[in-house]
Amino acid sequence: MTTRQSVTAEALTEAYLDGFAASGVAPSEILDAVLPCTVDTTYFGRSLSRPVFLSYRQIEQLGADLRLLHEALAALPHRIFGGSMTAFARAVGITEAQIELVLRGAPGPASKMSRADMYLDEQGFRVLEMNYGAALGGLDGSVLNKVMVEQPFIGDFVRQHELGYVDPLDGLAATLFDECGLAPGSRPVVALADWPASFETLEQSLYQSAAVLAPYGLQCYPCHVGQLRCADGRVWLGERAIDVVYRLFLMEDLLDPSGPGLIDPVLRAAERGEVALFTPMDADLYGSKGALALLSDEQYRHCYPAGELAGLDRILPWTRMIRPGRVTVAERSVDLFEHALAAQPELIIKPTMMHGGIGVVPGWLTSADEWRQQLEAAMDGPYVLQRRVRPTAEWFPADDGPQQWSLNWAAFFGSLGYGGMYVRGSLDPDQTVNMNTGATGTCCFHPVAGD
Repeated sequence: MTTRQSVTAEALTEAYLDGFAASGVAPSEILDAVLPCTVDTTYFGRSLSRPVFLSYRQIEQLGADLRLLHEALAALPHRIFGGSMTAFARAVGITEAQIELVLRGAPGPASKMSRADMYLDEQGFRVLEMNYGAALGGLDGSVLNKVMVEQPFIGDFVRQHELGYVDPLDGLAATLFDECGLAPGSRPVVALADWPASFETLEQSLYQSAAVLAPYGLQCYPCHVGQLRCADGRVWLGERAIDVVYRLFLMEDLLDPSGPGLIDPVLRAAERGEVALFTPMDADLYGSKGALALLSDEQYRHCYPAGELAGLDRILPWTRMIRPGRVTVAERSVDLFEHALAAQPELIIKPTMMHGGIGVVPGWLTSADEWRQQLEAAMDGPYVLQRRVRPTAEWFPADDGPQQWSLNWAAFFGSLGYGGMYVRGSLDPDQTVNMNTGATGTCCFHPVAGD
């Protein structure tokens, strides 16, 4: 007998598409209903015409894989660098100017609050990159789950198949309370602290974020880091004493000439225990693509037990820092530069620390001359070379006929484990899938526990 735990994602998708085609509902009717709710959210007013589906087993496996990946990343400084965070920071591409600030602010165990950006191919999920700390767009993604399920056909389908979803905000709130050492019900005062330049454009959306976090017992106040002041053993925003500085600015913001002067007082206060910092600056190190390169690099395989290696090999595509010398590819020793030239259509260059697709060079979209120039410029710099992953496309209804979209699946992880999904799609399978470069989002449903 088929139970909701054993039904596959493919079966759910096929049942949905067949049922929707027979329903007489136009895809544009779905979009007209849901799009108003996506304005001023992480979806930028864009939505695909249906939700996507995963199986119960996929969600369980994903939760285990995310935990394995987090634990492997968190162990990197000790397994490879003898506990030296400075050596770890240099290895993953942090500039010397950033290192001192990154390793300040009373860092402890690596924060669990993260998001894995993945493609799904025939073998399963492949992690393209990890995001930690401030680079976690999509936390408000459940707004689309909620409005999708209000549509009659979608709501009936979700109830009939006993589907549900995980709200990323649940995991965010639980992780913040846990990692900041806050007692349940304590109602901490939280400064949602952005960088001055980006705060000018994001202020209004931060007030919306403060509103959605209020039901979790978090009293949130948007600001930029320059508005915080330290006095009398506390950090203050105006006349409000702050318990937690929720860091929304990125590591690259520290390259701003005013960066050290703005953030240093807050980091000193965190070191004195006068305020909690969520997440500490060092969280961004684990989100570096250079950290994934360390996990993928054959020269460190002796640092991992066989079972852990098998899991990492399954979910991580081949990734290396761009350095002169030899690397192993398919159990063969090759020169990295020569391999990169020969296998150009199957490789992509990525900066280790930038976000939103900035600085990415796909080999399959680049001329041979430009590719060589980009490789030469990246050599010995903060860049990785990664094997291309081809995502499996999914069908979506459209008024003028079905369309195939390539999807980027972004899975959150935190103190509660798997923390929900934020999905983005592109009609062009050759383009990287990113909302900042025109992608369109949707939400995910899956079977929940039960008989």
